[in-house]
Amino acid sequence: MHELSVCLAMLNQVSDIAERERAANVTRIVIRVGPLSGVVPELLQQAFTIARAGTIAEQAELLTEEQPIRVQCLRCGSECEARANHLVCCECGDFHTRLISGDELLLASVEFNR
Repeated sequence: MHELSVCLAMLNQVSDIAERERAANVTRIVIRVGPLSGVVPELLQQAFTIARAGTIAEQAELLTEEQPIRVQCLRCGSECEARANHLVCCECGDFHTRLISGDELLLASVEFNR
C-alpha cells in the first residue's frame, strides 16, 4: 500500500508548514486527488489514521476533494470531462487530447491552531 508512504510524505510537508507558522497543532488537511493519480482515496484515509500518530496532525481531519478528469481537444479546442481509458473530446470525438486535470495529488490547505 503506497498510500502510507504518500501520507508520510504529506505529513512531512504539513509539519514543515506548521513549524514555519508556529502552529500548536493541525486540525484539518485538505488534499485534491484525481482518478489518474494512482492513489485510492479510501486507502489514503486509512493510511492517514496510522501515519498521523505521534505527529503535530495527530488529531487532524483529512478531507479529500476528488478532481474530475478533464481534457482539451487538440483538434477543436473544446475542454470537457472525460473518463479514465476514454480521453476523447466530448464535442468532436477526436482522441488527440491533452490532459488538463485528473492526475493530481495536491496538498490544498492546512488548518491549524497557534
